[in-house]
Amino acid sequence: MSRIFTASVASVYPHYVTKLERKGRTKDELHQVIEWLTGVDEAELSRHLEAGTTFEDFFAAADLNPDVSLITGSVCGVKVQEVEDPLMRRIRYLDKLVDELAKGRPMEKVLRS
Repeated sequence: MSRIFTASVASVYPHYVTKLERKGRTKDELHQVIEWLTGVDEAELSRHLEAGTTFEDFFAAADLNPDVSLITGSVCGVKVQEVEDPLMRRIRYLDKLVDELAKGRPMEKVLRS
């Protein structure tokens, strides 16, 4: 089991925000990506952050978008579609979407519309 599974979403969330804001993107765009991927809206996300929900519990409660299989590519040299562990794959999907936002990709393409 990876350490990230038991890490709280709140411990990583500020790093996502910082990365995106440094690249000219917004927290609202991050929330849009999280909601598209997981079905978790901003109010529910706030509750998870305050409660210290782990990634394992966060993704267990999430309803993944049916288009999640359209997310392809590499994060840290690992192709997300080839990650064997389902939870790790979901975490990598989120990482990949955040990376795409940070690289300036248009929101329509990030959300696979």
